[in-house]
Amino acid sequence: MDNKLSIIHMDMDAFYASVEEMDNPSLKGKPLIVGNSDRGIVTTCNYEARKYGVHSAMPVFMAKKLCPHANFVPNRRERYLEISGKVFEIVYTLTEMVEKVSIDEAYIDISDIPFSSLEAVDYIRTNVKEKIGLTMSFGISYNKFLAKIASDWDKPEGLKIITEDMMPEILFPFPLEKVHGIGKKSAEKFYKIGVYTVKDLYNLDEEFLVKMLGKGGREVYNRIRGVDYREVTSKRERKSIGSERTFVPTRDNKILYKYLEEFSSELSENLIDKNLKAKTISVKIKYDDFTNHQKSRTLSSYIDKSSDIYEISRELFSEFNRDKKIRLIGITLSNLTSSKIYQLELFD
Repeated sequence: MDNKLSIIHMDMDAFYASVEEMDNPSLKGKPLIVGNSDRGIVTTCNYEARKYGVHSAMPVFMAKKLCPHANFVPNRRERYLEISGKVFEIVYTLTEMVEKVSIDEAYIDISDIPFSSLEAVDYIRTNVKEKIGLTMSFGISYNKFLAKIASDWDKPEGLKIITEDMMPEILFPFPLEKVHGIGKKSAEKFYKIGVYTVKDLYNLDEEFLVKMLGKGGREVYNRIRGVDYREVTSKRERKSIGSERTFVPTRDNKILYKYLEEFSSELSENLIDKNLKAKTISVKIKYDDFTNHQKSRTLSSYIDKSSDIYEISRELFSEFNRDKKIRLIGITLSNLTSSKIYQLELFD
């Protein structure tokens, strides 16, 4: 696959409704609407309810007229946040370059990992379906605007790829509201002059679009030509990195120290690759009776060298009871900071 196609847009399928169906399987296959107050609005609904014209932000009383036999359930936002967190933890095991747009939607940049976009999608989709039980749709392209367009192409469980050679014709049939930067009010201005689709919009020059939309007109002009300079920006701060291994229970210090040495080297490389340093080191063990124990130490300064990590982890390991056999050992580094920030602090 073209290595330029490194931007993925991920969108959970009818997320809130899907969580309700997962928690209560008897709701599957029936119209389901999240939002049960007559004076409230529909938060979301499943695809069975959408067949009756129900959609998000519709007043509940209208939804009940369109689909009176639907199951109406209250919004359980805490539960949705819990499941969303589990979904994103799976995504973060692939890459940190994740721009979370909402509770159920994100852009992912896989340009710095050794996987194709299709392999990345398969990894996320398979793990979320097997470990959580939910489905999602994906769009793949070379920028954010087109990836977002693609993910909405064939829901649920859709996958669409938009390449440069498809542009701009693939966008021509779309209504104006599909273009990022054109809302309902802006669209109405264009309707008044006979502009209804992206193809109509494409025929307008850049200066005219700037007059109609202000500064955003230039971005719209570029986007419908396949140009979008926005980067995927991750706001997530990594809290810790670690490595551990399970093995045949043993008391052999040579084997256990060897694991600590390997982990120290592996974690040091990981820190350096990500321009990070760590201040807290934790050593975890699991005895043959499956009880877990952990020792931690927070240092006076940040480190990233393998020798430093190994020395401290050995000291921590020596504090454990050594009478019982050990079946798992691991090191976790936390209290992380950017190497660049650390260097600035030293300089200051």
